[in-house]
Order: sequence, then C-alpha cells, then structure tokens
Amino acid sequence: MDRVWYVAYGSNLSSARFRCYVAGGRPEGGARTYVGCRDRTAPAEDAPVAVPGAVYFGGRSRVWGGGMATYDPHARGSVAGRAYLLTVGQLADVLAQETRTPVEAALDLRRLHPSTGRLHLGPGRYRTLLRVGARRGIPMVTLAGDGDRDVAAPSAPYLRTMAEGLHESRGWPPSIVGRYLAALAGARPRWSPTAIADLARVAA
Repeated sequence: MDRVWYVAYGSNLSSARFRCYVAGGRPEGGARTYVGCRDRTAPAEDAPVAVPGAVYFGGRSRVWGGGMATYDPHARGSVAGRAYLLTVGQLADVLAQETRTPVEAALDLRRLHPSTGRLHLGPGRYRTLLRVGARRGIPMVTLAGDGDRDVAAPSAPYLRTMAEGLHESRGWPPSIVGRYLAALAGARPRWSPTAIADLARVAA
C-alpha cells in the first residue's frame, strides 16, 4: 500500500491551509510556520466525504487560539470531511506536524488494529490514527480525539478557515456553512449560525 486518503474535518478542510502541511508555510490567521513534507508534491486529488461520528470544539489551539475541532467517532451523526489522496510517506510527515514531532519517521499502516482500525501515536488530543472507511479500495484515515470532551469556543480565524474549506470542497453557501458549524458542540453560545455565515461570506 503506497496511497492513503487523509480525511480532514477542521481547518484542513481548506486546501490552502492543508498545503502548509505539504509544501510548508504559515496559514493565513495562524501563528505557526510548518516545515512541510519531505515530498512536497501536491495531493493527487481531493474529494468531499462524509464519515460517521461528530466533531466538537475543545482544548486550546496554539496556532489559532480558541477551541480546536476534534473528531469523536463514537458520537451519533455525520461529519463533513475532505479527503486528500497522499502517499504513505506524506501522511507520516503530515501526522508528525499535527502532533508536533520531528518529520523523520516512517509510518506502517499495517499497525492499525485489525478490528478497531486504531493506531495510538502517543498521548494527546490528536494522537489516535483511525481508519474511517475506504474510497476506491484505498483506506481513509483521520486523527481522532482522546475522549476528553472539554468543549471550548473556536476563534474567528479558525472558523473562517473551516468555512472556506466547506465552501470550496462542497459548494455550500454561507447559510449552510453557518448552520453546520454552529451546531458543533463548543460553538454556541459564542457563535450563532448568522455570525458564522458572516465569516463564511468573507472567506468565500
């Protein structure tokens, strides 16, 4: 296996933001510059996908401020994701940057648990790699939370970046983007559908 779909559901819904993980750089509104992958080839393709579960905002992002989008595979619902087709080597480097570890390790997806589809990468919010399905016979994986559902409102730049990604990948207008993001745990009462829709209009 040399290809894998990486499913994004937070700020990486935006292709410009995800590009910083691949090619290096600093996302607009973010506070961190990324080294990029050793292989800086753009994803072979990307596609909107839906995976079972829910996303909530929690913790505090050192890049964006405010709560971070975290995937809970055990919750009821459906998550609007965006799958990027990467090499396994690129995925290893993306995961290293997500988990703030050196971009130098190899990744063996055969280590995913055969029944749960999980691979624990270490302690922390984004340290569980999870298989969430397959697309055209190629596995789809994402990073899941650690079960500590400590909700916290996200920042405006973070939501604007997510809104941008939902619009460009799914064609959603600001009103639908606002309703989707405002319904995620942690968004309210700080963010209403109307307030997020206003951010989405700026991002569109």
